[in-house]
Amino acid sequence: MKMSDRKHTYKFLISGGGTGGHIFPALSIAGEIKKRLPDAEILFAGAENRMEMQRVPQAGYEIVGLPIAGLQRKLTPKNLMLPVKIIKSIMKAKDLIKSFRPDAVIGTGGYASAPVVWMAQQMKIPTYIQEQNSYPGITNRFLGKKARKIFTAYDEAAQYFPAGKVIMTGNPVRPEIKEVSLTPKDYHAFGLKENLPVVLILGGSLGSAIINRYVAQWVENSSAKPGFQLLWQTGKLYYDRYKNLENEYVKIVPFIKEMNKAYSLADLIVSRAGAGTLSELALVGKPVILIPSRNVSEDHQTKNAKALEKRNAAILLPEEQLDELFERIAGLLTDEKRRKELLENIMQTAKPDAVEEIVDHILKDIEINSNPD
Repeated sequence: MKMSDRKHTYKFLISGGGTGGHIFPALSIAGEIKKRLPDAEILFAGAENRMEMQRVPQAGYEIVGLPIAGLQRKLTPKNLMLPVKIIKSIMKAKDLIKSFRPDAVIGTGGYASAPVVWMAQQMKIPTYIQEQNSYPGITNRFLGKKARKIFTAYDEAAQYFPAGKVIMTGNPVRPEIKEVSLTPKDYHAFGLKENLPVVLILGGSLGSAIINRYVAQWVENSSAKPGFQLLWQTGKLYYDRYKNLENEYVKIVPFIKEMNKAYSLADLIVSRAGAGTLSELALVGKPVILIPSRNVSEDHQTKNAKALEKRNAAILLPEEQLDELFERIAGLLTDEKRRKELLENIMQTAKPDAVEEIVDHILKDIEINSNPD
């Protein structure tokens, strides 16, 4: 019996969050499930007061907040309350699963997914993990032991999970990243010229204090025409501090809504090394200088960047070497062969059908479990 022939309405509980790197894959998976099964019921679980509590409803899905919180790296009174929050979150997750009765529970990482996926495993509900990074976080490493399938974006992640469960699919990306057709109006909308190379500077969705500081120093000290133009996303927190540095060759914005167009018009991209961002960069196929954030748990970004550097698919520039940034930019812009090499190698890591493959495996697995004969 095919899934489409069944009268059963499938229900999916999806949990993950804390950062866009966990939320965007979760939303992509939900969107693909609804595309295949329009009648499916999808419910999200996230951490109270985190960004998923806004982003998920904006995408049209219901979300339940849990009082879970992450372990603070520094000694703080908040850590004393952590055991209480964990217990409360586990009990709330249990009640949620009992009332919703999902056919499958999908975790995309972050501490918000831990109580939900773990409780589902105790209740013998099929669980699935999507791991974005080359070095899995502690939550997914723990949950992966009893998950039915684990979907990874890097071959390097497989060693941290039970053999036979890992499927290398790549990371789901926002669908709008895949389809872009640029016109002169798009350059003008960003205040850019069509006939001058564009360097896109990104510091993550919130911006980066250290990247912004080095870019600002270069803009302030550069009097000659640079031979290229900057599209500099400062992040909303830093925009007011730097907006007066804008000039003919430097366009400054707090946030880029149409990131697909910004990626496409860029000749070179300077970026953090979050897993979701790297998957998008591979798909658009541009030479990239990666500056991993050091303020990320388990140093995920450095490990992600090294995985690409090993494939000669990106240039890794540690924060300690940021004073070399514009020297590296100038060198790349005058080295067409090197840019082409980086572009071709990063495109080889792209997985444009990642979300389709993930949902294929989940639906197939549920059907097999539902119909063992």
